Amino acid sequence: MTDLQLSLIAAAGVFVAGVFTYNKIQEYKAKKSVERAFSSDHDDVLMRTGDDAVARQEPSFSLDSATPGVAGGEAAAAAAALSAVAAEFTTDDEAGQPASEDALAARANAASAAAAEQATALVDPLIDCLLPLSLEAPARGDKLLPVLQTLRMVGNKPVHYIGKAVSGDWEPIAHGGVYTELQGGVQLASRSTALNELEYSELVTRLRAMADEIGAEPVIPDMMEVMAEARNLHRFVAGHDAQLGVNLQTNGAPWSITTLIGALEKQGFDVRPDGRFVMPDGEGSFLFSLSTNVTPAEETTARLTLLLDVPCVAPARDGFGAMVACAKSLVARLDATIVDDYNQPLSDAALTEIAGQVQDFYAEMNDADIPAGSTRALRLFS
Repeated sequence: MTDLQLSLIAAAGVFVAGVFTYNKIQEYKAKKSVERAFSSDHDDVLMRTGDDAVARQEPSFSLDSATPGVAGGEAAAAAAALSAVAAEFTTDDEAGQPASEDALAARANAASAAAAEQATALVDPLIDCLLPLSLEAPARGDKLLPVLQTLRMVGNKPVHYIGKAVSGDWEPIAHGGVYTELQGGVQLASRSTALNELEYSELVTRLRAMADEIGAEPVIPDMMEVMAEARNLHRFVAGHDAQLGVNLQTNGAPWSITTLIGALEKQGFDVRPDGRFVMPDGEGSFLFSLSTNVTPAEETTARLTLLLDVPCVAPARDGFGAMVACAKSLVARLDATIVDDYNQPLSDAALTEIAGQVQDFYAEMNDADIPAGSTRALRLFS
C-alpha cells in the first residue's frame, strides 16, 4: 500500500470520528433543553386536586370584555348576528317569539312558489320547445352557468335554462345552487319569424356539444312536431301584433323641436337614448311612445304620433285610455287637432269605438292564455 493511500485512510478515519463526536454533542444539548422545558415548577391545572382546583371556564358569548373565549367586540358582533338570525324566525304580531310551524311552512311554500314562477317565466311550455337535460351527477350552478352561457341564442330566438334543485323545486340556475336535472327551452317564435329547420339543426348540434361538456344527456324533440308548433305560434303572434296610434296635427305653424321638447317633458315624457319619447309607467317600463316624425337634424315638425304597443301593456293599465288623455292634454298645450293616419279628425265617438276594439283584443289574448302585458306576451312581442 502506498503512502498516498495510507494518508487518505487516516484522513477518512479522522473525518468519521469528528462527525460522530459532533452528533453526540448535539444529542446532549437537545436532551438538556427538553429537561429544562419540563422541569419548571409552574402549576399544571390538570393535576390539581381539592381546594387548589380551578373551575373550568366554558367559552361564552358574554358582552363582558373580560370574559374568556371571546373578546368584547367579537362577542358583541356574534350576539348581534345571532339576534339577526333569530329575528328572521319571528312573526310580525309576536315579536321575539319563535315563528310557528305553520308560519315557517307558509314562508317555505311562498319561496317555492316564487321560484316556480320564475322558472316558468324562463322555460315556458306554451311558447318554448322544451329540452330536458339529464345530468350524470348533481352539479353546482357555478360550474353550469359558464357553459350554459355559450348557447343563449339561436338566430333571434332566446334559449333559457332552469334546474331542479335538491329540494325538488325547479328554479333559475344560480351560483351556489346544486341541481339534479336541467331543462332548456328555445323560444318557438318572435315578432318577426318562427323557429325554422336551419335554426333548429344548429340548436341540436350546439346543444349536444354543450351537454357533453357538463356531463348531461339531452332529449331532442322531433323536428317536424317542433316546426308545426312554431308556425302555429307565429301565426298567433302575427295576428295580434297590434300597434295603435293617434296623431296630433298643428293648427298653425310647425312646432319648433326645441320648444316641443320642453312641452313634452312638462307632459311627463322621458327621452330615451335612441331619441324616442316615452311615457313612463312608474315601474321601469312605459305605456306608450311619441314620435316627432322628423329626423334629428330637422328643426321643426307639424305632426306628432303617439303609439301604443297593445300586446305589451296590461289591460289594467288602460294604455289606450292614458294615451288618448295625453293627446287631449297636448291639444290644449300645443294648439293641435287629433287626427287619423289620413289627417281626418278623430271624434270622441270614434275614440270610444276604438277603445271597445282594444278590449276585444285583450279578451282574445286572454283566451289564448297569453294575456297582454304578461311575461309571456312580452317575450313574444319584444
